[in-house]
Amino acid sequence: MADLLFADDKAASRFTLHRGDDLVSVLDYRDDGRTVALTRAFTIPTFRGHGYAAVITERAVDAIEAAGDRQISPVCWYVGEWFEAHPERAGILKQRA
Repeated sequence: MADLLFADDKAASRFTLHRGDDLVSVLDYRDDGRTVALTRAFTIPTFRGHGYAAVITERAVDAIEAAGDRQISPVCWYVGEWFEAHPERAGILKQRA
């Protein structure tokens, strides 16, 4: 999966994942300055079944964690399941009040 291009399209509030010229997956978010709510992971139907949703979620979590100034709220069901499968990454999750 080294040929994938991950980007943060801040103007659209979404992370994108391209394979070559093809957009394969997006992860929409809302950022309130303290928390990034990951609201919708979507893989283009013709590219499903290749693990792109997992790749874009992991890279988004990596990017948010590297910035060091936000927590994550996993609003999207897929992102929530990703965190359940990766409990070692739970330190960045916003704790529910």
